[in-house]
Amino acid sequence: MTPPEAEEVFVDVEGRTLRISNLHKVLYPRTGTTKGEVLSYYAQVAPTMLPHLADRAVTRIRWPHGVEGSSFFEKNAPSGTPSWVRTVTVPTSGRRSGKGADAITFPVVDDLATLTYLVNLAALELHVHQWSVGRNGRPRNADRLVIDLDPGEPATLHECCQVALMVRDVLAERGLAAKPVTSGSKGLHLYADLPKRLPSDDSTALAKEVAEHLQAEHPTLVTATMTKARRSGKVFLDWSQNAGSKTTISPYSLRGRDRPWVATPVTWAEVEVGADDPLGLEQMRFEQVLERIADHGDLFAADAS
Repeated sequence: MTPPEAEEVFVDVEGRTLRISNLHKVLYPRTGTTKGEVLSYYAQVAPTMLPHLADRAVTRIRWPHGVEGSSFFEKNAPSGTPSWVRTVTVPTSGRRSGKGADAITFPVVDDLATLTYLVNLAALELHVHQWSVGRNGRPRNADRLVIDLDPGEPATLHECCQVALMVRDVLAERGLAAKPVTSGSKGLHLYADLPKRLPSDDSTALAKEVAEHLQAEHPTLVTATMTKARRSGKVFLDWSQNAGSKTTISPYSLRGRDRPWVATPVTWAEVEVGADDPLGLEQMRFEQVLERIADHGDLFAADAS
């Protein structure tokens, strides 16, 4: 007899027939969250999430045996990817042009069918670059900047909120409006749209300059140094995720942590509360995120004041 979790169903998604398997398989054992619930979350969040994935090469982290099992990064579109899934081929060299043996063929998630196809493969996490892909299939320069605020124990999300306010002000001095997103893990991500597209090397240099400026101003709280031994009790400002080869978890993506936390756009008012109160801001589960969208829409797309 076929185990319930191994049952397969065929569903129509935007005119595409997809084979969905293992709907009852538990992917988050601590909360009992099943693959079916994960697929349901992504289907519900898709109208809000897809604009943040569209035209961007997507790297996935897959947990085929749930978050307490092993995981692996996947950049290339998996074997057997349907022909209707849009892809972009990018060389592994820094030039990001042309094709060849040292190239990666990424999927591009522009629609619900593609999103569902990848999530059905237990791709809980969807990571994207800060550059996008033109309709001619060629990567363009970066259109946004990101800084990842990563707390080194015993620092927590509370200290991240304090530092985020500093980053916001420094970026504002440079004419950039930052948007806060909880990482779905330990810290925060701050994004800023670039008024003019920049080569990844230039956006990386800008992020590094901001991080090193704050490290000099607040050396006991902030570090721009990647060495983990120097992060204890400080908030590491990871500027490197602007590099052309690097990615950051997409807003509204689940994380492969012990609970189904989501990289969640928040308001600056919420960050200010978190800076004052260690319990003032938390990583949020997918149920909370769907409720927030129903009440407030896409805070990332809005001016998160």
